[in-house]
Amino acid sequence: MADALATTRLSSKGQVVIPEVARRQMGLATGARFVVMWHGDVVMLKVISPPSRQEVGELLKSLERKAKAAGRTRRDVAKVIAEVRGKK
Repeated sequence: MADALATTRLSSKGQVVIPEVARRQMGLATGARFVVMWHGDVVMLKVISPPSRQEVGELLKSLERKAKAAGRTRRDVAKVIAEVRGKK
């Protein structure tokens, strides 16, 4: 549910200004990136943000557990990477 409502317009270059109150409240800065989704007359912007160090760490631990369960080692990974890069 939206915390506030505001209106904006589409420019001749296809640009839309996100109102200042929304940018401030969401902590958006110049260069923020978005995924654009649409359906019918609805357009939605979803902020793309990099994962936190904690999220990356949790993902790495999960992958390491799965690799260990599958009997894979770091050496196996290096070998596959070399093969894919054509350096058999």
